[in-house]
Amino acid sequence: MSALAGLEGADGRRPAIVILDFGSQYSELIARRIRETEVYSLVLSHTTTVEQLKELSPRGIILSGGPSSVYAADAPVCDPALWDLGIPVLGVCYGMQLMVQQLGGVVEASERGEYGKAPLFVDDPTDLLTNVEDGSTMWMSHGDSVQRLPDGFTRLAHTENTPEAAIAHHGRKLYGVQFHPEVVHSACGMALIRNFVYHVCTCEPDWTTEAFIDEAIAAVREQVGDKRVLLALSGGVDSSTLAFLLQRAIGDQLTCMFIDQGFMRKGEPEFLVEFFDKRFHINVQYIHARERFINKLAGVTDPEEKRRIIGTEFIRVFEEESKRLGPFDYLAQGTLYPDVIESAGTNVDPKTGERVAVKIKSHHNVGGLPKDLQFKLVEPLRRLFKDEVRKVGRTLGLPEEIVRRHPFPGPGLAIRILGEVSEEKLDILRDADLIVREEVRDAGLYHDIWQAFAVLLPVRSVGVMGDKRTYAYPIVLRCVGSEDGMTADWSRLPYDLMERISNRIVNEVNGVNRVVYDITSKPPGTIEWE
Repeated sequence: MSALAGLEGADGRRPAIVILDFGSQYSELIARRIRETEVYSLVLSHTTTVEQLKELSPRGIILSGGPSSVYAADAPVCDPALWDLGIPVLGVCYGMQLMVQQLGGVVEASERGEYGKAPLFVDDPTDLLTNVEDGSTMWMSHGDSVQRLPDGFTRLAHTENTPEAAIAHHGRKLYGVQFHPEVVHSACGMALIRNFVYHVCTCEPDWTTEAFIDEAIAAVREQVGDKRVLLALSGGVDSSTLAFLLQRAIGDQLTCMFIDQGFMRKGEPEFLVEFFDKRFHINVQYIHARERFINKLAGVTDPEEKRRIIGTEFIRVFEEESKRLGPFDYLAQGTLYPDVIESAGTNVDPKTGERVAVKIKSHHNVGGLPKDLQFKLVEPLRRLFKDEVRKVGRTLGLPEEIVRRHPFPGPGLAIRILGEVSEEKLDILRDADLIVREEVRDAGLYHDIWQAFAVLLPVRSVGVMGDKRTYAYPIVLRCVGSEDGMTADWSRLPYDLMERISNRIVNEVNGVNRVVYDITSKPPGTIEWE
């Protein structure tokens, strides 16, 4: 088997920049920043071999940060032959320290750690630090520091507490930075990244939405041939973009199927049929399966079990309906890169060597698939972040009302009802969720927020309504801002808006007497509650 197996993008494209991950929470963010320069990047495990890297032939390699100390006995390392590939390398934080250690320098625990914002003082404003302003803010997060540089390395920049904040071996094109240029807190971080991508690695800006669409269409046609494809259509931006992409790629070979599993938002099924059938004349097979799904969840309270049951039943319905409408050989899904990352269970895929993160939760498009799946999967979006999917959707002609819709999880309201799901709770949550969306939209904030929704808790609290004691459910209001769903911060809604939402829910939704606001970021929380 080729050393390249499993490491290319889903469309067959090889990454121009490879990020080797050492456990950093920012590894995927590095990939996103590289892609913002219109250069394709991919995150792989630090165990990726030199042979695999040679076959990938990237123009540059970035070593991510990580929580370990390079001098620890069990510290993750890369193949030391990496340094002799002749490919430019940028080490970020832990990546820089590993570079220094493996090439003969010394890294030790610092007398003073450095965390948060710090001004960067530029000693060499050329090459990697071109257009990086002297004294600009960079984001630090380290307790170890370089005590002695390897032979041939020079200092590029320092901070008050870190003498070697940026280093280089210009002849070998090896660079290291002790800060995180990929985070928004680093004022000139993108300037540094562009310098590495364009000037050091001489990459061309060819990762555009148009290029992706052309490559994805060609890859789908090659994979599918003359076979028929069944698309799991939800009406969200991911599956809608995929529907437009597949229709352009294979035309009448595509059949879209919408399964109403009973967990959609209020009015969603009707909207879906109106949008695809009447406006864009895309044939959608509408499957009524509410009772079937709800019965399967009777007595189930564990969130992972909910996801597995819904995912398995979802595929079972597809299998049954495909026999009626088919035959179909392929199932298309709008799986995205964050879905793959968050659903992973180990650090390294034993078959491909591809880096995967510690499991956070099972995603409907990934973790819920049964082992005896009868379809082959078509997932041309699985290497894209959400913002990239939106760009692809716009390029394909998807209307803004779909492109800019808030993300909605595959299991739907079933994972926004904590504990057991029932028809009563679904009705309560649908009414509350509609109020949240209406008020946020009427306030002109819908497109300023990544997600705005309601959560129903499995507890009741005492209230007073009309001089009578009530004992009813609380609704949690969850509104967050994000770029791609990998990290998120809670939205600072105006008090008058929160007051309107609370008043409407308590007065208009039977069974609710209290509204609370979730002010937890991701991390440590997740966006969804289950």
